[in-house]
Amino acid sequence: MNIGWVEVVLVVGLVVLVFGPKRIPLLGSALGKTLRGFKEELKTGSSGELKAGEAARLETETKSPSKIIDR
Repeated sequence: MNIGWVEVVLVVGLVVLVFGPKRIPLLGSALGKTLRGFKEELKTGSSGELKAGEAARLETETKSPSKIIDR
């Protein structure tokens, strides 16, 4: 089953119509981060333990004050 350039153009056109040109880079970025995290988890194993750097980062993120926008 070969995919030609016509099929590729149709799929890209449908993606642009469904998501819009402004959201496509955001979707690509999110997909890249997800795949990187998945590959990293496969390398380190799923022991459930956090690395020292990850634990410190999570701790600082949870302690940071949330931003509230007044309208």
